[in-house]
Amino acid sequence: MVPDGVLRAQLPKTLDRIDLPGLGTHYHGKVRESYTRGGQRILVVSDRLSAFDVVLGTIPFKGQVLNQLAAHWFEATRHVAPNHVIDVPDPNVTRAVECRPLPVEMVVRAYLTGVTSTSIWRHYEAGARRYAGHVLPDGMRKNQPLPRPLVTPSTKAEKGAHDETVSREQLAERGLVDPRTFDELEAMCLRMFAFGQDRVRARGLILVDTKYELGRAPDGRILFIDEIHTPDSSRYWYAEDYERRVARGEEPRSLDKEYVRRHFAAIGYTGEGAPPPIPDDVRVEAARRYIEAYETVTGREFVADTEDPLPRIRRNLGLA
Repeated sequence: MVPDGVLRAQLPKTLDRIDLPGLGTHYHGKVRESYTRGGQRILVVSDRLSAFDVVLGTIPFKGQVLNQLAAHWFEATRHVAPNHVIDVPDPNVTRAVECRPLPVEMVVRAYLTGVTSTSIWRHYEAGARRYAGHVLPDGMRKNQPLPRPLVTPSTKAEKGAHDETVSREQLAERGLVDPRTFDELEAMCLRMFAFGQDRVRARGLILVDTKYELGRAPDGRILFIDEIHTPDSSRYWYAEDYERRVARGEEPRSLDKEYVRRHFAAIGYTGEGAPPPIPDDVRVEAARRYIEAYETVTGREFVADTEDPLPRIRRNLGLA
């Protein structure tokens, strides 16, 4: 684990604003900056943290953790499904095949949980028994396993708006994804999710839910893009005390950004308006959890690069 002093020393050096002229056409995302040129996409992963569809602040080394953990999963799952990765030239950077992103996030859920207003648990708690086209049984409790993993797609909202959970039929009605393509996406995502669950079970973790982004490559293939099974895209619980805690009505111990979500929810912020600043102690604890996630999932020690990130990225991409 990275020492506390190193985490605190990184607080003023987090990677937030990124300007890399000369890399190509630029797209600004909540967490990633994308540059496209010559059939390739350069993904630069910042230290920004997004939740409730809002950028809340920055977390030390978060971008390095996300980029390197995504690279770990992309390599480990090449036999499960194809992905867009070409190489990883910097701790915060992935070079990838340029794909046309599909206009939907494929969310896979295995448990009845969540804290946001759009979560499956909030809908169930309010009395809904249909979610994204799936019928849910009566009598379920929070954090209980669903009868089977469910694919609950979400639209990709414009900046400043909120994503919307939709069904297979709604995607077809809106002309976003035709049924045949959706069925292909669903099968790919369920295979990927099952592989992830099996892999982390051996590491003492439960892969609770996740979201996948997919895109179509120039040759027509559908590829996994962006990230897979990172603490930003996935919810992890510790397996060893999951059943005891749920039996006592407690929340499972989590290994993801749910810690930061709960901090904001506890002070009454759930995404409306400008977020209050994240206290430094919360930022440091979140960094510890991201690093712990990397080390637990991969079984490898996380080596933090403490160099000022933007000059290092420019050098590693040949821009210096």
